Amino acid sequence: MSGAGKKVVDVAFKASKKIDWDGMAKLIVSEEARKEFASLRRAFDEVNTTLETKFSQEPEPIDWEYYRKGIGSRLVDMYKEAYDNVKIPKYVDTVTPEYKPKFDALLVELKEAEEKSLKESERLEKEIAEVKELKQKIATMTADEYFEKHPELKKKFDDEIRNDYWGY
Repeated sequence: MSGAGKKVVDVAFKASKKIDWDGMAKLIVSEEARKEFASLRRAFDEVNTTLETKFSQEPEPIDWEYYRKGIGSRLVDMYKEAYDNVKIPKYVDTVTPEYKPKFDALLVELKEAEEKSLKESERLEKEIAEVKELKQKIATMTADEYFEKHPELKKKFDDEIRNDYWGY
């Protein structure tokens, strides 16, 4: 197997082991997204299988002596010489250097968005906990206890009473 082909197969194999397909499937909500996800997984598996079968096997060596006996040595030697002179060029990656900086910038942006999302999620969790606590205590809570937690409302009501505004 050529070095580049083996590298492609190794990368695809490692990538397939790292993907948590079941975990991702649990996060999908809509039926249309489930269909798209199944299509993506099927396509990935097909490509992965193709890479494993096409590039993971070494070609069988040619038995030149067998052909010399049946065809003749002159013609076989000519084919053998042509076969030996075939040079497969090494793949030179020109795409990765072009897109690597863009990808790295997107990763930085992704990390920032993740941090922001985690902070927002933490804030919302605190707010949910406060609302749950308030919901449990609301039946027995006095106005003074409520205004201790929400001084801005107390100020608003005091201002309305002071200005003789009763909402009429």
